[in-house]
Amino acid sequence: MAKKKKEKSFSSFLNNPIDFTLVITILLLLGIGLVMVLSASSPSALSESGNSYSYFSKQLIFAILGIITMSFISKIDYRFYQKFYKHAWWISLILLVAVLAIGREVNGAKRWIYVTETLSIQPSEMVKFLMIVFYAGILVKNRDQLQLYGKGLIKHMLFLAPIIGLLLLEPHLSSSVVIIGIVCVMLIVAGCKFKHFLFTGLGAGVPALAALIAFSPYRLERFVTFLDPWKYLDDEGWQVIQGLYAIGSGGLFGVGLGDSKQKYLYIPEPHNDFIFSILAEELGFIGCTVVLILFAIFIWRGILIAMKAPDMFGSLLAIGITALVAIQVIINVAVVTSSMPVTGMPLPFFSYRWYSIIYFTM
Repeated sequence: MAKKKKEKSFSSFLNNPIDFTLVITILLLLGIGLVMVLSASSPSALSESGNSYSYFSKQLIFAILGIITMSFISKIDYRFYQKFYKHAWWISLILLVAVLAIGREVNGAKRWIYVTETLSIQPSEMVKFLMIVFYAGILVKNRDQLQLYGKGLIKHMLFLAPIIGLLLLEPHLSSSVVIIGIVCVMLIVAGCKFKHFLFTGLGAGVPALAALIAFSPYRLERFVTFLDPWKYLDDEGWQVIQGLYAIGSGGLFGVGLGDSKQKYLYIPEPHNDFIFSILAEELGFIGCTVVLILFAIFIWRGILIAMKAPDMFGSLLAIGITALVAIQVIINVAVVTSSMPVTGMPLPFFSYRWYSIIYFTM
């Protein structure tokens, strides 16, 4: 009798209604993102390959594959992933070791494994999602210890140490910051005390970050450039300043879709991390506000889903994915507006990269 009841509950869960507000928000972000990739990438694509649509066509394929995959994954009971949370940690470790062993060095960093000359994999992007699954699982298992300092915060942050260590060897500080941020949000939501984070962050986190900047020449150069980018106009400050010119040119309503001037080889790879500046130039303050409101709706729906989840694992999984998108949006917009030092951070649903398919499937 109990078995039949369990099967009925499981079936009922799979037939839960779709959050149409979230789906529509994702499709709107995806649609605007595709239009902006087409607009921002056309000059670069034309100069590189003679085809103005080369980047857009690839991004469109990624988007279609993402939507198909999203439809499929939405039918899978998320509790299935809980069985493999330990595997997620080991897979993350293997991926990050692999990129150091066989990855190709580009601009002084080993972050990509090239499958072919035109297709590369960036393991750090996969690791972000694997860490969400791992921490959702282990926090459920150790829920009774989370309010203790040693067995709660410290113990669970130690699992992160080798992952962050390998990321810093690439080096990839921005992904490290994002993953640490996600894990901290998940730990707080799971029940760790905020005062433990405050104590640890001020005592160890801030000094460690300062040391990473101070003892790394290129990070120190970026930080110094951030303080006065116009002093380094012809070097490190070029991209930031051109992005600010684009934002300033947009004004309230923008110069018009497709009419950006800065995308004409002034901003390096404007369809990637600095695509928000092209959005600001072409669609203005109004366009930027609409996009940020859509991201806010995404985050709001994510939090609601986490609050209404039937179990702790589902709640942590939802809050982890929501935190991932929120942190990356905040960092990307902060970098483009020169509110923080430049770091490689894509804008979810917008930046041209093959792994944007991952965001579409969430």
